[in-house]
Amino acid sequence: MPFTKFTNLDFDQIKTSIKDYLRANSTFTDFDFEGSNFSVLLDTLAYNTYITAFNSNMVVNESFLDSATLRENVVSLARNIGYVPRSRTSSKAIISFSGLVSSELSTPTITLNAGLVCVGTADNTSYTFSVPDNITRPVVDGIVQFNNIEIYQGTFLTKQFVVDGSLDQRFLLDNPNIDTSTISVYVKGINDSGLGLEYSLVENILNINSTSEIYLIQEVQDEKYELLFGDGRFGKKLENNAVVTVHYIVTNGSEGNGCSNFSFQGNSRSSSGQPVSLGTVTVTTNQSSQNGAEIEDITSIKYFAPRIYSAQYRAVTARDYEVIIKKIYPDTESVAIIGGEELDPPEFGNVIISIKPKNGTYVSDFNKELIKSKLKQYSISGINQKIIDLKILYVEVDSSIYYNTSQISSIEDLKSKVSNSLTKYSESLDFNKFGGRFKYSKVLQIIDNTDSAITSNITKVRIRRDLNAITNQFAQYEICFGNKFHVNPEGYNIKSTGFKISTEVDTVYLTDIPNPDNLTGILSIVKPTTIEGKVQVVVKSAGTIDYTKGEIKLGTVKIVSTSLSNEIIEIQAFPESNDVIGLKDLYLVFNTSKSSINMVRDVVASGDEISGTVFSRDFYTSSYPNSNLIRA
Repeated sequence: MPFTKFTNLDFDQIKTSIKDYLRANSTFTDFDFEGSNFSVLLDTLAYNTYITAFNSNMVVNESFLDSATLRENVVSLARNIGYVPRSRTSSKAIISFSGLVSSELSTPTITLNAGLVCVGTADNTSYTFSVPDNITRPVVDGIVQFNNIEIYQGTFLTKQFVVDGSLDQRFLLDNPNIDTSTISVYVKGINDSGLGLEYSLVENILNINSTSEIYLIQEVQDEKYELLFGDGRFGKKLENNAVVTVHYIVTNGSEGNGCSNFSFQGNSRSSSGQPVSLGTVTVTTNQSSQNGAEIEDITSIKYFAPRIYSAQYRAVTARDYEVIIKKIYPDTESVAIIGGEELDPPEFGNVIISIKPKNGTYVSDFNKELIKSKLKQYSISGINQKIIDLKILYVEVDSSIYYNTSQISSIEDLKSKVSNSLTKYSESLDFNKFGGRFKYSKVLQIIDNTDSAITSNITKVRIRRDLNAITNQFAQYEICFGNKFHVNPEGYNIKSTGFKISTEVDTVYLTDIPNPDNLTGILSIVKPTTIEGKVQVVVKSAGTIDYTKGEIKLGTVKIVSTSLSNEIIEIQAFPESNDVIGLKDLYLVFNTSKSSINMVRDVVASGDEISGTVFSRDFYTSSYPNSNLIRA
């Protein structure tokens, strides 16, 4: 008889299966397993089977990238497809300083030694900043100036190896938390002087021959790194007794971001190698420390390893650009890639890139140029990359929530619960990304399920873009919402916060007048009057609106100031569909702080009345947008 196949990890079920097998054998047909010492043996067999099955299950899980949970195994599996997880990244700052050189010291140049340069502070914590290479500057009239020096947060370290060809030698760097972008490797042969020849880091073996002075890196145990050198076929093989010198920086990663005050702690020397004191040095901060990041986590490795492999180190498709940008710019939270042929009008040969950084809203001009320069090695010839500023589409709700007064003790507590529920939803995977989607039915359900006292809700949806005004200059503006607008033939579909223009002393607002086809309309600049519901037109035809595309074009206008700070004008519209999507390069955000929550007593459910007369007269809420001029 074949032995029973165990397909579960439950101890009792395993023991029962063993009993069933033994009872099927004629020798133990009427045997009392529970009342004899044989029960102890069965427990031992079942326990051994359970442990073996559990270990087998874990081993199988750790053999696949999708199911592995230990970092060492995930990294090893990713290595099989040529993926090296991103290391911890040093926060970088740009500084300038100058020093006095004694007239008694006759030297044409001063060299700032590699290693410690400054100590910076952030959140009352001090961090060391170093440079990975020596920096030499000329002495002019007794003064040496080090301008726009990029410094790295972390400690500069050096490690040396002596090559022993008789051993299966490994070149392991002992320190975790290394920023691999700061690693520099020198190999000194028997006939070389100084540190020897500098070797270059490569990510693959394309265009590599037997004399290429290259090395590769891979992550090993405990988040440390190993250097791999050529074997004489792919890359130059190391000579016996050669000295390998490795410089690198060990960093605190993202903790070092935000340092803006620095004190000089560096060492310098003359052209002859004599130590030089630069006197009292004042450091000027050109750019605060930024872009520090933690080591790539397991979830990210599982996501990007197969995608980097499919990209094959070339940027062709939108997915290729997405994974490569997140690799070369670790501070990326979300990225949108649009082919120029999708634009209106088309821009053939261009790739439009929009990036949402982790610690802010916009990517600096410096980082934009850095990203574009790194993309050159991946992109196809003839294709240009354009990195544009982030465009945020805000979704807001105006919700009237009916509640049963007999089931609550505090209206404010109930309102706070609803607000917290909506805030939690705003942090879900539906938002805070390109291509995000606001799901209207889910919002209604979230509100209703917040508390049993809530009987119903009437929720209206509005969408908003922020116009960054260029004050005191004539300019034109185009604002795209990416969603079809709801059209009221009477107008007031577009609302804005206040601003002032050069031809009018009073605060003015934007509104619209639909054309007879209700597909397009005219944008007007108006101001309220003393008569309620009446407005005075300041500029009748200030621009155009395409309700179908969700696009607003404001013609040439000189904006002097805005009612909101930071020269912002909030422009609001009502979507035709209550499900809102972040189209193309629009980053979708559910803005609960500017949403409206109105608590309304449900007089019918509370038992205050039965006929509904009072409800329809005093507690009625419209499900349609209002016709107010000014954005609430």
